[in-house]
Amino acid sequence: MEANLIQEQSERFTAMMIELLASSEFYSQIGVVVLAIVLAYSIFLLLDRHSPLLKQPIRKAPLYFIRDAIYQIRVLLFPLFIILFLVMGVDFSDHFIKQSWLVRTSEGLAIVLMIYQFISRFVSNVFMKSIFKWIAIPIAILQTFGLLDNVTSYLDSLYVQMGDIRISAYGVARVIVFGSILFWLGRISNVVGQKAIRQQKNLDRGTREVFAKLYQVVLFLIIFVLLMQAMGINITTLAVFGGALGVGLGFGLQSIASNFISGIILLLDRSLSVGDYIELADGRGGTIRELNMRSTTLETYDGKDIMVPNEQFITTSFTNWTHKNKKQRYSINLQVAYSTDLHHLFDLLRKVVASHPRVLSGDHLPIEEIPDAEISSFGDSGVNILIEFWMEGIDDGEYRVGGDLLLMIWDALKENQIEIPFPQREIKIIKVGEELKL
Repeated sequence: MEANLIQEQSERFTAMMIELLASSEFYSQIGVVVLAIVLAYSIFLLLDRHSPLLKQPIRKAPLYFIRDAIYQIRVLLFPLFIILFLVMGVDFSDHFIKQSWLVRTSEGLAIVLMIYQFISRFVSNVFMKSIFKWIAIPIAILQTFGLLDNVTSYLDSLYVQMGDIRISAYGVARVIVFGSILFWLGRISNVVGQKAIRQQKNLDRGTREVFAKLYQVVLFLIIFVLLMQAMGINITTLAVFGGALGVGLGFGLQSIASNFISGIILLLDRSLSVGDYIELADGRGGTIRELNMRSTTLETYDGKDIMVPNEQFITTSFTNWTHKNKKQRYSINLQVAYSTDLHHLFDLLRKVVASHPRVLSGDHLPIEEIPDAEISSFGDSGVNILIEFWMEGIDDGEYRVGGDLLLMIWDALKENQIEIPFPQREIKIIKVGEELKL
């Protein structure tokens, strides 16, 4: 009985294949598919040879990151053009050939090919690669053979009812898939977008940071709205709930809201910029490495990070050493003996300090920025000398010059036999009668 059934099915399949191979509609659809592939390849070849956007961009060119992204996605143009022409081929086949099953199947396979090339070329994250490989490609295959609606209907029939809330297997799978893709695309868009904004040299650094942070906020708001839509939640129903929640969070999250608003104010008034050296009221200091919406990161010269809430820059005082002028003035104090030839000493100290490569010197500088040495006061044991000099940057890290100058001054004083005096006291002995009075 089973052998007869198998033979009957085999004969029916053979007859169907003979009928298919003998039909003109089958070969007409093959012609439509071949024509779509030829047209797609011809247009891709034309663009690849003549479009400047599809050529390897120069790294110093404007908007390099965007142009490089366009160059990288050129491998998707060929399957994309195939899909485009096959979509038109489906309409053509339905109208003139009266059937389009082969063209539709080819369209689905082209979509699978484009997804596979996209995964191979652009997806490096292991989790996202698994999402595309085990979910996106099977969905495309099911759509190709017309089984996707049946599968989604079956998954939607598997649900749990909790009051007015209906949670189905299809809804959960949709949220997981679309949520993962949305956050992955959002992270990439955030990195690429902020890089593109920060590459705009015609804008100052503070303005670029403002636009970069606003771009980040708007992007994640869009992702949140799209995720709510994927979960089937109507955004308008969140208005009342959001208002009540906002009042409650306003009391519980005052500091967070304050830091957020303070971050926006700092970015808008441009009082802080990445690269500025900041000294806080408590004496701590560092170079601004990041300006975030909640806090600012100061990187110290000993390798530590100081996380400063943005509100602190609004409510307390701080010193910005390098915001408007990178040049700073520093001083060195020393003492020499009263027997020293001060005129010779001053000339010597000025030459020694000016010889350091980090110290600003030369006749082109204003007189107040030229290295100088002068008497600051007369001490108990010697003459107090003040040395002043200017340099670009903070006297620390790679720009540290204070220790070098002290050693250079020590060598110069020793070579010229100039004495740095020890504390001295003069004692007079007066003899009166038989007693000695000190």
